[in-house]
Amino acid sequence: MTPAHRRLISGWLFLLCFMLLGMIAIGGVTRLTGSGLSIMDWQPVSGMIPPLSHAEWERLFALYQTIPQYHLQHEGFGLEGFQKIFWAEWIHRFWGRLMGLVLLLPLLWFVVRGMITRRLAVRLFVFFILGALQGGIGWFMVASGFRANSTAVEPVRLVLHLSAALLLYGAILWTAFSIRWPQPEPTPQTPGVRLTRRLACITIALLCITIIAGGFTAGTHAGFLFNTFPLMDGHLVPADYAQLSPLWMNWVVNKAAIQFDHRLLATLTALSIGAVLLAGLRKGAGLGPQAQNGIILLGWAVLIQYALGVTTLLLVVPVWAGAVHQTFAAVLLGVMLYVLHTLRRGRPQG
Repeated sequence: MTPAHRRLISGWLFLLCFMLLGMIAIGGVTRLTGSGLSIMDWQPVSGMIPPLSHAEWERLFALYQTIPQYHLQHEGFGLEGFQKIFWAEWIHRFWGRLMGLVLLLPLLWFVVRGMITRRLAVRLFVFFILGALQGGIGWFMVASGFRANSTAVEPVRLVLHLSAALLLYGAILWTAFSIRWPQPEPTPQTPGVRLTRRLACITIALLCITIIAGGFTAGTHAGFLFNTFPLMDGHLVPADYAQLSPLWMNWVVNKAAIQFDHRLLATLTALSIGAVLLAGLRKGAGLGPQAQNGIILLGWAVLIQYALGVTTLLLVVPVWAGAVHQTFAAVLLGVMLYVLHTLRRGRPQG
């Protein structure tokens, strides 16, 4: 692959990652506005076309009126109110279909032109399949909101949908990094480099767990409780943290425990990133300039994300703050992956 082709293909993959960030942001808006259940059918192809007649709007609104969310939360808000929540969900689904085209059409062109290796082509086609599967997971999530006495989707399915999106985002981003920078930065394998790499691996594991905990916080609406920081109702650990048995049930059902776990994990992640900074930037650590710049960027990113989390909590989860906080979690994950990529060793990838 020529340097020009590397720049072109990695730029295309970076564009896809940027679109994925947009998808995550729109998903946050649909969740926080209760828009996710407004479209009652799943039409992967024809769903790209919005309602074009009053009769079609009436048909979709009538479908929506059959689910519990309408009767429990929106009864009587009329067709105009339905259209407001419909557009947020339609844009979310349309964006996903558009991403599929942005991935598939250039990929076919690159394959026909012989611009990518067979191995890379297979990997990218797998990404396309995973993206299509993500649409199915999304519908699996939405369908859970149609059950009796429900006004939202099941938190476990929401976390599954978010995790799958972040997995795809991370895989595409890592591939883009590997194409743009196929050779690892020349770095002596000093004790400082090895320590930084180990700490970075621990940190990304903590970050992923924190994001999953954030998904449960969002799915159970636990962020609307205990809107003070750092104490929760005057306690460092909420009094009813372990009210459910077995204990693990508190981590996915008990709102007090879910919010506390997210706070704790976020703090541990921030401290772990601080350890990466101390190890990687200290004198004699041996990291190259690309890795050092990545670690500095990581420090700023975690400060922004932590501040966004506290702001979202104190403001009682306004839509804009919740969506930005959710999206910037993916940005932080991307910076963490970049740092790990700069610290890699061995043969070139991608």
